[in-house]
This record gives sequence, C-alpha cells and structure tokens, in this order.
Amino acid sequence: QVQLVESGGGLVQAGGSLRLSCAASGRTISDYTMGWFRRAPGKDRDFVAAINRSGGGTYYRNSMNGRFTISRDNAKNTVYLQMNNLKPDDTAVYYCARHERPLGIMTSRETDFGSWGQGTQVTVSS
Repeated sequence: QVQLVESGGGLVQAGGSLRLSCAASGRTISDYTMGWFRRAPGKDRDFVAAINRSGGGTYYRNSMNGRFTISRDNAKNTVYLQMNNLKPDDTAVYYCARHERPLGIMTSRETDFGSWGQGTQVTVSS
C-alpha cells in the first residue's frame, strides 16, 4: 500500500509562487503515472496535471499550461508541482494521486487514479 503525503501549501499573494511536493512511502511510484488534482471551495475535484513514469511526458489542464510545472524525482519517490503567477482562482486543496495500475497511460480522469493523498491547502489572496 502506498502512502502519499502532500506538503508545500500555504497562503500567498496573487502573482506569487509555491512548490508543492508529494512524498510517497510504502511502495515505489517509479512505474506509475502520477497526477495532481485540486478541489476549490464548493466545487468538484478537477484535474491539474499528470506526468508519465519517466518524467519525459506531461499533460496539463489548459488553464494551467505555462504557469504550472509538474515534475518527479523517482530516486526520491517524490512528485512536485511548481506553481507560478498564482491567481485567487487557484485557491483550493491540492491532491497528489497515483495511477491505479503500473505502466498505466497518462490520463486526466480522476477515476484512473487509485491512491490519493490527504491534500494541502493553497490560498491565494488578491
């Protein structure tokens, strides 16, 4: 069983940056597509970004492309989300997730991810 723990969230002013980390323990994540999702207040959880096993392929929600960067360090069993030029609409709880199957293809579908962290709060003030 893998455990995913997000960190790096906090309060930041609009235009600022944060770097989220997702540390995995219990199992390696190197064989899995990993993703970041977020849930804004009063809304459903939405896809943010995904990264393939090697880190050579990434996929973003359209509105994040250019501001957010997903990366991974398989040696550290960790996935990152660098967020720049943050906007108040980015306020949400951010979740890290592991694809439900090893060698699974990159996807934005929430149902394709089988393991989730508890989330980290990001608040962007105007």
